[in-house]
Amino acid sequence: MAALPEGTPCWADAMFTDLEGAKAFYGDVLGWTFGESSSEYGNYTQAYSDGKAVAAIVPPMPGSQAQSAWCLYLASPDAAATAERIRTNGGEVVMGPMRVGDFGTMVIARDPGGVVFGVWQAGVHEGFEKQGEPGAYSWAEIVTREPGRADSFFPAVFPYSTRKMDSEQIDYRIFLVGGRPVLGRMGAEGDFLPPEAPSYVSVYFAVDDTDAAIERLKKHGGKVYFGPMDSPFGRFAAVGDQQGAAFGLIDLGRTVGDQPPTADV
Repeated sequence: MAALPEGTPCWADAMFTDLEGAKAFYGDVLGWTFGESSSEYGNYTQAYSDGKAVAAIVPPMPGSQAQSAWCLYLASPDAAATAERIRTNGGEVVMGPMRVGDFGTMVIARDPGGVVFGVWQAGVHEGFEKQGEPGAYSWAEIVTREPGRADSFFPAVFPYSTRKMDSEQIDYRIFLVGGRPVLGRMGAEGDFLPPEAPSYVSVYFAVDDTDAAIERLKKHGGKVYFGPMDSPFGRFAAVGDQQGAAFGLIDLGRTVGDQPPTADV
């Protein structure tokens, strides 16, 4: 497949202290299978749905105390140039640009409001082999207490146009590449996030039955933070695994109501 357009979500991975526990959890909840761990790359382990690569899990680096979390990677034709734009626009480059064999080049960064995300310049590994189907990545949104800073930062770093959802209930914007929605931005002011929770990128994985997936999740010690709730986009829930990594579940086939109108910003 061709490399994805700049700014398009292209990959997701997560760090877990208990790799076998993560395999059991996501294997049951999302139906994933796992490849062999690559010792050359810190036991990086790819996850598959129907034999297609959909994500990866990895143990923490020695001495790391970081909380388990999902990281979304945004495509770039030039990771070094993207890293420079991140710095110029008030973000922080946490790691990289770092070449990962012939797979590609990665950057881990933080926006001015503290949202951690990744950048991926594809080599032989171009990203998701499956999207928008049960067991695979479906959507992502930046959940931030500082929406104004995110609204300025991300379109300055990536070639995004922006639309605002016409709603009095939520502060939501959509970033588009070439007119196609690729990423959401949810304002998390007030009580939307617990005080101890950081602003973050919520990665949604599709399932064929959100309620059934939640039951499997609970069986493995996962938590439900919000939902399940019907929406015009699907029945969704904000959840967390047993090691504390937050993510979303969505049944794209169960939609209720009309999609709210949006306007250019």
